[in-house]
Parts: sequence; structure tokens; C-alpha cells
Amino acid sequence: MLSRWMSGSSRNLDREYNCTVRLLDDSEYTCTIQRDAKGQYLFDLLCHHLNLLEKDYFGIRFVDPDKQRHWLEFTKSVVKQMRAQPPFTMCFRVKFYPTDPAALKEEITRYLVFLQIKRDLYHGRLLCKTSDAALLAAYILQAEIGDYDPGKHPEGYSSKFQFFPKHSEKLERKIAEIHKSELSGQTPATSELNFLRKAQTLETYGVDPHPCKDVSGNAAFLAFTPFGFVVLQGNKRVHFIKWNEVTKMKFEGKTFYLYEKKIVLTYFAPTPEACKHLWKCGIENQAFYKLEKSSQVRTVSSSNLFFKGSRFRYSGRVAKEVMESSAKIKREPPEIHRAGLVPSRSCPSITHGPRLSSVPRTRRRAVHISIMEGLESLRDSAHSTPVRSASHGDAFVAPGRSGRVESSERVAVIADENYSPADSVLPTPVAEHSLELMLLSRQANGAPCSIEEEKESEAGTPAAAEAEEAGGELRALCPGAGSLAQAEQAMVCLQSPRRGKSAH
Repeated sequence: MLSRWMSGSSRNLDREYNCTVRLLDDSEYTCTIQRDAKGQYLFDLLCHHLNLLEKDYFGIRFVDPDKQRHWLEFTKSVVKQMRAQPPFTMCFRVKFYPTDPAALKEEITRYLVFLQIKRDLYHGRLLCKTSDAALLAAYILQAEIGDYDPGKHPEGYSSKFQFFPKHSEKLERKIAEIHKSELSGQTPATSELNFLRKAQTLETYGVDPHPCKDVSGNAAFLAFTPFGFVVLQGNKRVHFIKWNEVTKMKFEGKTFYLYEKKIVLTYFAPTPEACKHLWKCGIENQAFYKLEKSSQVRTVSSSNLFFKGSRFRYSGRVAKEVMESSAKIKREPPEIHRAGLVPSRSCPSITHGPRLSSVPRTRRRAVHISIMEGLESLRDSAHSTPVRSASHGDAFVAPGRSGRVESSERVAVIADENYSPADSVLPTPVAEHSLELMLLSRQANGAPCSIEEEKESEAGTPAAAEAEEAGGELRALCPGAGSLAQAEQAMVCLQSPRRGKSAH
């Protein structure tokens, strides 16, 4: 009996699990891991595949069966964290945004951060005024299609690409004007570097918003950035607290508390699991950006009583250590396979049906195209920037930006109007009574929707991983909107992908 039990246990430990990790260019890395493999093992495999040394800024995300987002913990078993049936599907993303992305040591790291911020711009997480939006989009064009060529780029060529959730003709003309007249001669690396320098100055750089409500029941979005903790409501940044001024974070059930020297901020997450995820993200971000060395990291309790509630400890290096380590890197710069080059065999491209919104996957071959051949040619191209679909609206809500706010008592206006990314999904479950408000919001943007669509994506599938990635969009559950017009003005809106379609 004992020998039979031991042989069965041995077989379980030897069992292999298939993992697929979607990369920032939407190619995929596939591998197998054993049952007891830690998150660090999978992450190291991935970084080796990418030839990435400055890896501490990145992480692996996944969605559990309850559609709650998580960062994979490197000190724990991958299999035990997933909770879903294999094969496992995850996403490789920037976890800690560099304080100064242009100062990263290696071009490969800057390129990966560029891809992440481009996604943030496309999915509505990075807000900027129209002039900044045009410049960022022009940098993307220059990086991906090179210098303006009248033989290949006819009138309106910039409208073939989807840089933002929504566009206007005026914005498209401005993008083309900058691309034609100001960026000629810039290499992809130079354009990407200039893109990073500009993006880093924006108020919402590094923001991955967590939807919550304040004590009055108003929608709010909590986020952790390289500079501190921020709260966004509507088109304003209502709180900004530097990391050295945050004295404590804790949660109880759905309630999240953040302590500053003079105030205590209280917010309510959709679910206890969403609140715990918010708290863990806050603990990790504060440790990464605030501490001088990782030996200063301490185990933190979610409660005032250490023996009560959840306990958590950040396990990685801190930003200062990462920068010191980067300065010591001495190797030949690795080759960068930008969109359009042949990926490795371990990153097969997979095929889905048409998607409401996507950043097309890296193709297996380089494709030389002429925009004169029309939209259909562009849809088959190797560019990583999405090609616009007729289903996208023509209105572009142009956000603005004020200077940085040094006090949590002041209100910073970050947008002229409430930004409304249409092609997005929720990162966390919401109460059933809130779905009607969300559906009203989506209809206001011209998107057909049903409650069933909110429940279609299951964890552990490619659709779930894609749903996870879109989860950081700014959005609000706005009670009291008396009409569709009011809902559109008052809410940051959402649209969930149908089955078989990806938000990313």
C-alpha cells in the first residue's frame, strides 16, 4: 500500500503542464513545467527566451476562474496559484514602470517597455492632450513604417492605423503632419526612445487603475505609479501621495485603507479578492520604489493585528538595486526582433476570428507592403500597430494634462472630458446590480452588449488572458445617469469582447 502511494505521488510530481505566455508583441511563448515548478522558474525561462537581463520591471499576469487578475508569485508553485485546469495561459507585462524609461541600459528593455506603453495608449490607460497624442502616434508610425514616402503613403495613410480607442480626422491629419515634417531620418530605436521620453511626462504614465468607490459611493480609480499613490475620479486626479508619505496600507473584506501622515483614505473594491489584489499591488509598488535595498523588506499584515488577516512579503529586488545592477551589464547588445521579423519556434502565432480590438500578432515572415494597395493589404501586414476597423467610432475624446501635483489636497485635471475607451473588459468581478449601468455605458458608445457577454470568458483560456490584459482601463460605474448622453459624459465606459474575440 505504501509503495503504491509513493509511486502515485512520484507520478504526480513528474507530471508536466503546458503553459502559454502571451508576450507584449502578441506572439506566444509555450513551454512545459512540472507540478512543483515555482513562478521564478517560468519567469526565468521567459526572460532567457527574450534575452532580457533587466527583468525586474516585468511580471506574469493571469486570471483565475472568478475572473480576478493576479500577478504570478515567483516564490510559489505555478500550478497551485493558477487554480484553473491546464493548459495555463498567462501574459508577460510590465509590472513596475521604470521611473525614467529612457535611462534603461539596454535597447531590448526599452523596446519591451515601449510595447507596453503603446498598449496603454491604445487601450485608454494612458491619457494625454491631443497634441501629445499626435506626437506619440507619429513616433509609433516612424518606428514601424520608417520615413514618409509619398509613393507608399497616400493622403490619409495615418487613418489606417489604430493608435487610440477612438480617432478624429483632425487628429489623424496632425499625426501625418508630424510624421512627414519632423521625424524623417529617425531610426526605430530613436523613435521609441523619444516616445518613452514623452510618455514618461504624462500624468497617467504607469497607471494600472483598480476600479473602486469612495465613501460617498462615487466611482474612483486607484493606481500605483513610480512616483506614488494616485486616485482618479472622472477627468481629475483627486489625490497624489508620494511613496515616502504613505505610512500604511491595509484591507478588510472589500474595504481598502491608505494611511498618510495627515489623512486616511478609504475605498471599496468590487470584491474581497479584488481588494486583496489591490493591497498586494500597493505593498509591492511601495517596496520597489521606496526602499533602498531589498534587505529592508518586511512581511506586512493586512490587519492592525499581525496574527490576524493576510500576510504578504515582496520577494524581489528594489528599484535602486535594479539600476545599480543594470549599470554593470557589459555585453554586446542583443538583436531585437521588432514586429515583422520571424519569431522563434517556441512562439507560434495562433489564429483567432476577427476581434473587436487588437494589437495584431507578430507574423512569421517579413511583409513588404504599400499602403496604395489599400486597407486589406495593411490588415495582412507585419506592423504591430492595429489597423483601424470600420466598427471603430470616429470620435476621439481628447484629454488634457496639468502639471504634477505635489499635495494630496489639490485636484489635478488630467483630461478635458471623461475618457471613454470603448474596447475593454473588467479586470475584476462586479456586483450583478452594476451590470445594467455598464451595459448602458457600452450602448452609449454604440456597442451591442448583453449580460451574457460579461460572463463568457473562462479562466485558463486565451480569451481569459486577453480579458485580463485589458483590465486596467479607466472606467466608472455611474449611478444616476438620466440618459444615454449623460451616461456617456459621466462614465468611463467599457466594452467586453465576444467569445472567440480578443480585447488585445
